[in-house]
Amino acid sequence: MRNQRQVVDYALQRRALLKGVHSGRVGTYDVCDAGPYLLRAAKFHGRPGEQDCPVCHREQLTLVSWVYGDELKHAAGSAKTPEELTRMDGLFAEFTVYEVEVCQSCHWNHLVRSYVLGTGEPGTTRPRTRSQRTAGQ
Repeated sequence: MRNQRQVVDYALQRRALLKGVHSGRVGTYDVCDAGPYLLRAAKFHGRPGEQDCPVCHREQLTLVSWVYGDELKHAAGSAKTPEELTRMDGLFAEFTVYEVEVCQSCHWNHLVRSYVLGTGEPGTTRPRTRSQRTAGQ
């Protein structure tokens, strides 16, 4: 992904939250609350993370990338694989990617980072072909 920009790293927020969990100020039920949709996205669209779960230490975290942007229309709010992100990077002018780490054992989840992808050029999306226009009528 060559066009990453406006990168925001949430490592400090994560570290503070985990410190609260390990000290007992924050309950695991407050941080291990991944919903079924996120867990399913991790299973089918996620990629292996580099660390074990910081809460249960039972398995390696999975990273899930969610995309949002006006240009994406129906694809906005969906999980994408790295290959899909690379393809989308050349198709759309701008969209935001949110990477979430998920433990499929204890359901820990946390926003890891966000960034903007896309060509940066308005009107980059390919126009619909004639067959696509007539099929939609």
